[in-house]
Amino acid sequence: MSTAWDDRAEVVVLGFGAAGACAAIEAAAGGADVLVVDRFSGGGTTAISGGVVYAGGGTKIQSAAGVGDSVEAMHAYLREEVGDAVSPETLRRFCATSADHLEWLRRQGVPFEGSLCPYKTSYPDNRYYLYFSGSENSGAFRRYAVPAPRGHRAKGPGTSGATLFTALAESVRCQGARVRTQTTARRLIVERGRVTGVECRSLDRAPGWVRLAHRVLSRYAAKPGVYLPWLRRLLHGRVAGLERRHGRRIRIGATTGVIIAAGGFAENREMLREHAPDHRGGLALGTPGDDGSGIRLGVEAGAATALLDRVSAWRFLSPPSALLSGLLVDRDGARVIDESRYGAAVGEALISRHRGRGWLLVDAAILAEARRQVPRQALWFQRVQAYAQLAARVTGPTLESVAARAVVDPAGLRATVRAHQDRARRRAADPTGRPAELSRELRPPFALLDMSIRNRLNPCPMLPLGGLVVDERTGAVRRPDGSAIPGLYAAGRSAVGLCSRSYVSGLSLADCVFSGRRAGAHLAATRRSGAHR
Repeated sequence: MSTAWDDRAEVVVLGFGAAGACAAIEAAAGGADVLVVDRFSGGGTTAISGGVVYAGGGTKIQSAAGVGDSVEAMHAYLREEVGDAVSPETLRRFCATSADHLEWLRRQGVPFEGSLCPYKTSYPDNRYYLYFSGSENSGAFRRYAVPAPRGHRAKGPGTSGATLFTALAESVRCQGARVRTQTTARRLIVERGRVTGVECRSLDRAPGWVRLAHRVLSRYAAKPGVYLPWLRRLLHGRVAGLERRHGRRIRIGATTGVIIAAGGFAENREMLREHAPDHRGGLALGTPGDDGSGIRLGVEAGAATALLDRVSAWRFLSPPSALLSGLLVDRDGARVIDESRYGAAVGEALISRHRGRGWLLVDAAILAEARRQVPRQALWFQRVQAYAQLAARVTGPTLESVAARAVVDPAGLRATVRAHQDRARRRAADPTGRPAELSRELRPPFALLDMSIRNRLNPCPMLPLGGLVVDERTGAVRRPDGSAIPGLYAAGRSAVGLCSRSYVSGLSLADCVFSGRRAGAHLAATRRSGAHR
């Protein structure tokens, strides 16, 4: 007996962030009839992100900034960061096509430009749109490749993810794809072993005031909710209540295939408790839509998952960049990591090897320079974080006094500083690989800034990285035995991808473009060939 559908399309995309938009554009450009379904009003985590796309190998933006780069250098660096999250062939393909993907985004209307940030930062201010967004310029990575800035920030004020998504959303509509908002995917429909559609709950026939309230409440539960979790829980509870009371069940058919692009599971406490218990207590990076529902849909259809235990915890030391000359130590007073490394590497080291506890030792000169830099180097949200970081400190005239106040081993701290001072005087190599230009002698009085993961004044943002296992050539979702589930694809943070082992800024959005276009293009080709019939 055939299913009665309330709506149909050849390709149905679940989720309207960067991955879903890129998949829809590519599928529609290939001639497919495309329907995008989103629980809210579109944007997802992309719209509240920094809008940074990791790209290199000699992009036109890099060239305009006078930056030299090559596919080989990009690959040599990312090979160390990405590890085995994807196959060597996939990583090489990503690097080789990186510049083309950036030009594709520009053709969709996403603005980029080559104003190069001259200092190390987690995110540049509104003067700069190209920067070192990972650990490329850190000491250890200079052994693998000549450093090159590859963080391409969409040109827009503040965190410019909204700028990037607005352009993609307009391109989706220009390609003729339909978008059905305020519609929640609840269950994949499988017929004779093939995914043929999705059962949803929709507000399409709810009163106008309900749809307006749902849209407004979900918008404020997204970005403000990142910084105010209590507000997010309150507003999202109201959103979910409207969906329960006013939603109706509908069934949407997909004659060629379904693409899951519904984000990750940053907002799913049970999944975090099960897969990554050490990462509880952080600041969830995402929207209420990052509840793991896309991954759950795939699993219920028989999909395999991987790397669900991988969570990126961001403990940025900069801005202000002066703090990169401090010494990050654990409670034994021993060094933790090269302080110039990307914030996710710092967070990983603290959690995996130092029980989440760490303090940054600085002196009065570094503190004074840091305070001067904050207004010049930081956007508003970074200023809040920087001032909280500077406030969470203990001070003292001697190493022993600050160590006692922070409950750090004074003997260990003294030994670490003694060795550091000797190297700084001799200009000897730093054992963590920190670049020589960041090393300076520290002089009393001293301060220890609390960089611990569970810091109430300065909570640690966290982003889960694992997801559904996919065929890296097509984006088709795989079962545990490696076979593909007919009619089902995944992209973005719903799937295992380039950044699922280790994250640097821009790599997730770059992966959304890479994997979204891959899935959309393959489904369009499948439709043309008739292989799905």
